[in-house]
Amino acid sequence: MDAEEEITKGQAEVWEHMFAFVDSMALKCAVELGIPDIINSHGHPVTLSEIINSLQTTTSSSSSPNIDYLTRVMRLLVRKRILSSHFHQETSQTLYDLTPSSKWLLRDSKFNLSPVISFFLHPSILEPWQYLGKCVEENGLAFEKAHGCEIWDLAVANPQFNQVFNDGMGCTAKMIAGEMLTEYKDGFSGISSLVDVGGGKGAMIAAIVEANPHIKGINFDLPHVLATAQEHPGVTHVTGDMFVEIPEADAVIMKWIMHDWSDENCVKILKNCYKAISKTKNGKVIIVDCVLQPDGNGLFDETGLTFDLLMMVIPGGKERTEVEWNDLLKSAGFPRYNLIQIPTIHSIIEAFPE
Repeated sequence: MDAEEEITKGQAEVWEHMFAFVDSMALKCAVELGIPDIINSHGHPVTLSEIINSLQTTTSSSSSPNIDYLTRVMRLLVRKRILSSHFHQETSQTLYDLTPSSKWLLRDSKFNLSPVISFFLHPSILEPWQYLGKCVEENGLAFEKAHGCEIWDLAVANPQFNQVFNDGMGCTAKMIAGEMLTEYKDGFSGISSLVDVGGGKGAMIAAIVEANPHIKGINFDLPHVLATAQEHPGVTHVTGDMFVEIPEADAVIMKWIMHDWSDENCVKILKNCYKAISKTKNGKVIIVDCVLQPDGNGLFDETGLTFDLLMMVIPGGKERTEVEWNDLLKSAGFPRYNLIQIPTIHSIIEAFPE
């Protein structure tokens, strides 16, 4: 490639990055309209007319869907491999079908990422990104600059946002629980009681207890979170603050908790975890979180770097490399750990007090 071609390629890459948000909004549009579900309900590739007809029967709007708009959205979704398409010669129509990506967007699938999309692309989550440069320039938390409060305070004050937040986190909890029960099933064998710190509505601990009925499950979170939580067999909901005290148990599990917080706050949480398992001979803390590989080429390594910025912008936390995790654990009194890879963006870190 000569110098002129490199310059032109650079220009093309800038345009692509500049409008990457359009891909996100097209994805959100597909989720809001339920397009993957519409295709799936037919049981075969569908035409635009069939999608339009399904939209007309499910929407409460008095106006008809715009077929030109839909055509253009579908074209981009196909280009981005969210959907697939092929031209049917006999009918002279384009048929649309699901891909491995859009199968993760089906509402009735076992692991559905649609609630996560609704959360991370919610206007309240998108607005703080406008303050990223300002935060680099003058410090501070982007979410606070955008909303005048932290994300946890907004969840308390805004029930609708709280619902979107909890649905998104509950969705990831089910997905991670599924992976853990496959890849880490032996890790629960010697545990008789397990507290899920920041467990939300209890989806993950419920799945773990269902698969391991010998475990007494404790779902631990803030009062406003548990206010709408359903009861789960074998699980007790306990309200409290992880910075003050964590209920005693044989083991503590934390999914996507540590990355929300600074190193200083993480050490406080881990020390409270240490106290919670201190009366158990073989106690441990199970951390389900990202382990950054900044130079890695794995499926989720680039997403990990994206999540690191997300944590900086929204709650003010960070993702960590294995070296950083090691330093953090040692600071809190956990000299030994195991790192277990699972087929998602998360890893499992077993931390031991001795």
